[in-house]
Amino acid sequence: MNLAANHEAIAATIPERECIVYRDRRLSWADVTDRTRRLAAVLRAHGLCTHRERAKLENWESGQDHVALYLHNGNEYLEGMLGSFKARTVPFNVNYRYVDEELIYLFRNADARAVIFHASFAPTLARIQAELGNVRLWLQVEDESGASLLPGALEYEAALAEAKPEAPEGLSPDDLYMLYTGGTTGMPKGVLWRQDDIYKAALSPGSPRSRPKTLEELVARAERGGIRALPAAPFMHGAAHWVAFTMWHAGGTIFIQSDPRKLDPHDLLETIEREKIEALSIVGDAFGRPILDQLDRGAYDLSSLKLLSSGGAILTATLKQAFLDRLPDLRILDALGSSESGAQAGQVSTADRATTTGDFQMNPDNVVLSAELDRVIEPGDDEEGWLARRGHVPLGYLGDPEKSRRTFPEISGVRYSVPGDRARLAADGTLQLLGRDSVTINTGGEKVFAEEVEHALKHHPEVYDAVVVGTPHERWGQQVNAIVRLREGAFVSEAELKDTASKHIAAYKLPKRFIFTDEIVRSPSGKADYRWAKQRALESTAG
Repeated sequence: MNLAANHEAIAATIPERECIVYRDRRLSWADVTDRTRRLAAVLRAHGLCTHRERAKLENWESGQDHVALYLHNGNEYLEGMLGSFKARTVPFNVNYRYVDEELIYLFRNADARAVIFHASFAPTLARIQAELGNVRLWLQVEDESGASLLPGALEYEAALAEAKPEAPEGLSPDDLYMLYTGGTTGMPKGVLWRQDDIYKAALSPGSPRSRPKTLEELVARAERGGIRALPAAPFMHGAAHWVAFTMWHAGGTIFIQSDPRKLDPHDLLETIEREKIEALSIVGDAFGRPILDQLDRGAYDLSSLKLLSSGGAILTATLKQAFLDRLPDLRILDALGSSESGAQAGQVSTADRATTTGDFQMNPDNVVLSAELDRVIEPGDDEEGWLARRGHVPLGYLGDPEKSRRTFPEISGVRYSVPGDRARLAADGTLQLLGRDSVTINTGGEKVFAEEVEHALKHHPEVYDAVVVGTPHERWGQQVNAIVRLREGAFVSEAELKDTASKHIAAYKLPKRFIFTDEIVRSPSGKADYRWAKQRALESTAG
């Protein structure tokens, strides 16, 4: 499978069906095909090379030029991905919250040869443009900022209008897909996948066992489909654009909120009502809580909505039940995965099926490896290990062979992806997710996973959000700290919070210190910023 070839083949079958709807733009599959072919032509005209051409020029480990997507959500983001693929170049995501130093690092690490960006980012790029001498093409997308054209840049729509929409050639399943992941520690890393592998690991419609295995099967599946889907998270994170490509592979239409710069629950719910959205994807409680609050404030017809999926962060059982209480016909899918592994496991909640947090059914080719990374743990072994994937896994991290060897080890002749999640297998094969090893707290010789403490605290109805981190302690080595945001106007004592959490976790895992705050910093995707949280906890301790 090649992602650009997939889209071209589906578009040839359903050219008039809507493909992307954003504000007043209703782009058909034929429209998007035309526009992305033109973008590919612009990239090629500015010297961006294909795999074979680049290999002749220099020893470059990815073999394809890289295109930075420095954009908010919009049709241009998804066009940027498809157009780059059709030019046989590699698009990569840019976190628009990065400051100058981080951007310089990212563009240099990726050796970006083209940058597609919203006009509002032009002043930032102007400050660092001189540091990025390898960039051959700057494409500026107009927005409400009114920013002037960056020196040397082309206006996106004008460039497309002048280009010829020629069909792509030479597309290969070996062409690359790259996703930068910041993780919880260290500098961002570019995860390199073969497109065939990322399709099979994360972007195929249906269940892993029933996914289309040939292009003909995929096109037939898409022709029957037509799901109307709204990915609410930023496309710069994998969870959102994975949903977009998966729904496209099912012949679907992707809808984008009117204001892509922030989560606007009213706009989101109004869009679901107006456009009869069938599938909504969010990122855990950070999206779920504001949406539920908005449902309490106003009446919306959400009868079309059949699927709510959450990826990138867990949606706690309390919030799942709240959604089901309001929308009893809803199916809620918790999708577990990572940039380094694709989709690994899932759990489905319905009105007649108990909601849980942390227990999943694993997809094929996903296993739990022993702590020593020397064998596969069997169900019922009652042993903590590493969640891992075999089969369709990434090639590695761009420019970091040592990190690649650690994250993608070979065990008994089989290559695995081990992104860093700790887990256990129950006797019935259910996966019990424990948490990310990088945010594990070691207190008094006991291991505490931050996520499980956060989930326990969120069972209290007045807790709006919570992040848990460890800080140094003379006696225990580390102590557990909870940074808690309560609902507006609420007051809850530390004793009450401990009492609620104690019903779900052991006493040694309970926070020793509570820090109450009016706001908790998260990334635009909804993931917790543990570095900010740790600094906040340290400052509170020092105070």
